[in-house]
Amino acid sequence: MDESLTRALALLYPWLLATLDVAVAAFCTVHIILNKRDVRSAIGWTGLVWLAPFLGAFTYFCFGINRIYRRASEIFGKEAGTSLVPLLTAEDFRIHDEFIVAHPTMVGLARVARRLTGASDLPGNRIQPLVDGDQTFPAMLEAIRQAERCVTLLSYIFDADRAGLAFSAALQEAAGRGVQVRVLIDDVGARYSRPNMAWRLHAAGVPTATFLPTRIPRLVKYANLRNHRKILVVDGRLGFTGGTNIREAHWLSLAPRHPVRCLHFRLDGPVVHHLQRIFAVDWEFATGEALTGDLWFPSIERAGPVWAQGVPDGPDDDFEKLTDLIIAALSAATRSVRIVTPYFLPDGTLIRALNVAALRGVDVRIFIPARTNIAPVAWAAMAQAWQLLEKGCRIFLTPPPFDHTKLFTVDKVWSLIGSTNWDPRSLRLNFEFNVQCFNEELGAQLDDLVNEKAAGARELTLAEVEGRSLPIRLRDGLARLLSPYM
Repeated sequence: MDESLTRALALLYPWLLATLDVAVAAFCTVHIILNKRDVRSAIGWTGLVWLAPFLGAFTYFCFGINRIYRRASEIFGKEAGTSLVPLLTAEDFRIHDEFIVAHPTMVGLARVARRLTGASDLPGNRIQPLVDGDQTFPAMLEAIRQAERCVTLLSYIFDADRAGLAFSAALQEAAGRGVQVRVLIDDVGARYSRPNMAWRLHAAGVPTATFLPTRIPRLVKYANLRNHRKILVVDGRLGFTGGTNIREAHWLSLAPRHPVRCLHFRLDGPVVHHLQRIFAVDWEFATGEALTGDLWFPSIERAGPVWAQGVPDGPDDDFEKLTDLIIAALSAATRSVRIVTPYFLPDGTLIRALNVAALRGVDVRIFIPARTNIAPVAWAAMAQAWQLLEKGCRIFLTPPPFDHTKLFTVDKVWSLIGSTNWDPRSLRLNFEFNVQCFNEELGAQLDDLVNEKAAGARELTLAEVEGRSLPIRLRDGLARLLSPYM
């Protein structure tokens, strides 16, 4: 190559590179302005793409763009020959009217959920709390062993450990005796241990799929959008959901190296249709196979006094529905709010809603682990704790082992159970599933479980938060700046 041309290219190269970076950053900025709903998120991403040449744009391309465009109604349609809403009886109307008289603020809350999801609260359900894997796993395994027609299982994590192998054996045995089995595991969660249980189940003849595979080139497109739901439905009539992954850390009687406490639930009654419907939507999205008809959606008899409704949330047509429901629930609270979550990073809107509830005289208590498995999340939570404490919210730190429970109750009558954490990842990026429940007896039972946690917890004070040393406050404050991406 001519020496003069080489020198010319050497002089032009920085300018060409700078021009390309400006063009890429400008393109990203236009996309951010047109698509980001949250102003703070838009400002953060805009700053990143301009201040981190190329790397910022690449990060935004990987983690900042929602590429999931689907509507459950379009993917799934209507269950053939099956109505998800049981006919209401005179007794239902009597109970409903008595409930409204006793708890008038709950009427608007039920209406919010109905408008957000397009589904109604279903009467006739029994909701049974299962504490830790010691109650959860035996109940789920026994249900699979007793299955006669079908089993659908969705989990974020399915480890190849003692718990995972027990589930694998039960699923293989069920499939071997002719039960229709479908297993869906999030692709990232499937990689938490080796060997990959999705591969093992598939090799054993159990129909298994992973949700949004992250192999290149899909990695850069979907790495940040994960299916965090935990759903098991047996014979279309018995359901389980909550916060428990399939891993031995939850099975405390096995003395795991890193024990994790959690809360799961057994559901009997018509609301199980909502669990099965969400699984069917996710399964069809992942595999193209539609699960419809009486095999998957049989008629379900009433089993208890709880009115319940499934509430899906995710970066698709269900975007931020759960956040809206949480705000509605905090607005409906008149006496008490109880929140148990392993990760507590509410955004400004939720912080204000919690504070307003406390200022109205509602007893707001939040329970988070004293020690978390993700240190930056704990640092960020500490950095914003003062905003809640100074308005009258109370925060309690629960002792080890790490508590993975997700629970939200209002006035001992309304409860939200499921997979969602109070952090940006759960509320904006993950696919989640929760069930809202209306029932005084269940609400009191769940409050008793929270009180058990409170017995060993230490209350965090405003003086303690403000008394942190400057280096610790700087560390926590820097972590908080990253909270929208945690």
